[in-house]
Amino acid sequence: MDTFFHVSSHGDNTEKVLQECMQQMVNCPKEANFAFIYASDTLADSFDDILHHCKITSGIQNWVGCLGIGIIAGTEEIYDIPAISILMCEFDERNFKILPPVSTKEELLEKTIIPADSETCFAFIHADGYHEQTQELISQAAIDIPNCFVAGGITSSRSKQLHVANDISTDSISGVLFSENIPVITNLTQGCTPLGSRHKITQADKNIAISLDHKPALDVLYNDIGEVAARDMEKAASYIFTGLCTPDTDRNDYAVRTLVGIDIDKKIFAINDYLTEDTEMLFCRRDGNSAILDMKDMLQNIKKRLNSSPKGGIYVSCLGRGREQFGSNSEEIKMIHDVLGDFPLTGFFANGEIHHGRVYGYTGVLTLFV
Repeated sequence: MDTFFHVSSHGDNTEKVLQECMQQMVNCPKEANFAFIYASDTLADSFDDILHHCKITSGIQNWVGCLGIGIIAGTEEIYDIPAISILMCEFDERNFKILPPVSTKEELLEKTIIPADSETCFAFIHADGYHEQTQELISQAAIDIPNCFVAGGITSSRSKQLHVANDISTDSISGVLFSENIPVITNLTQGCTPLGSRHKITQADKNIAISLDHKPALDVLYNDIGEVAARDMEKAASYIFTGLCTPDTDRNDYAVRTLVGIDIDKKIFAINDYLTEDTEMLFCRRDGNSAILDMKDMLQNIKKRLNSSPKGGIYVSCLGRGREQFGSNSEEIKMIHDVLGDFPLTGFFANGEIHHGRVYGYTGVLTLFV
């Protein structure tokens, strides 16, 4: 199938939304044998029934996807109302393997099947961010699955954290592995701008930074963010963040984490993640202009790598982006189509974005089938 097929619907009535999607499926090529499905979290109680009807109507048995507080359908961002977005595809069945739901390292090793005759592979994973093993399993997947690049997203829902690997699951992670015979391009865009340089974490206790570059951690923070921001840290915490740097990469590859507390007397601060001594961190500023500029750079980078229009794509963006950072008229998604043209696109707004086997925040991860 040269062109992927996208169906979607949204409205106030769950049954009508499902019926509209099923009616559109009638026009899907019969060769389609795989589908990505994203549904708004308002459909959590109906998700199992929705998946069942979609399987019957389409004849497709291979499904991956999840719930999102917001979902992406073509050029639209849809929030807070019943909505479904499905990307239907045809792949040689030798070139993909479903990763069934797993919640332990042992299950990951036991249930992972590498596509045949593939030296490298691409894994697209959905995960429950509230499961205590999730972050570790995502990192472990990138290590234990040979020569595998791992991307995807963390479910976002105000109720059940549901994801799909042929069936509905509440386990830690699930997804699909594609062989190197299915060409994929993926890239990540940050929503922040680095301030100052990287700093080595020289002393830490769990999530508390005690010293950076052998200096009091809070002094280093104040020096990088400037005197004005340092005067009112309660206000600055809304736009100043930390970035945990990925080893052996440039300064743009970092996972954004939130400042959750400071101790002026002890000159320390705390973030919402564990810190590891001898790794690096930086400080960054989050604002709309930074996100727009980095998004443009990411899209131009992808455009240079494309030899033709994308066949289809999945975009996983942070809940803190979209309408919160780009505007209420689907501006973030429209930027993708403005640069890369019109192609079938699905996705969702996540509680964390997965790229290169790591969980990020305030980022967007675009994956294209080419």
